[in-house]
Amino acid sequence: MQVTATEAKNRFGYVCSRAKSEPVFVEKDGRVDSVILSIEEFQAMKGAVPVKSMAQRRAEFNEKYKDWIDAQNAHHETHGLWCDGMVAWPGAV
Repeated sequence: MQVTATEAKNRFGYVCSRAKSEPVFVEKDGRVDSVILSIEEFQAMKGAVPVKSMAQRRAEFNEKYKDWIDAQNAHHETHGLWCDGMVAWPGAV
């Protein structure tokens, strides 16, 4: 079902009851702006995408880019940082 934002506002109860059987697309300025879903559909969608903690994301990143990180660390161990001895403003030190 597709309704305008004005229709959704004026017939909110009806739109909510229709959302229990199908998604309701709300159109604003001639294009779809929002979708109204039943709580069951929303929870199914939310459960389909696992939420990862920052620690999990960091561990995955470190595992995926382990070789690159090791290469960068080895380069810095050998050559140092490119900015050694540089200061932000002349005369600051």
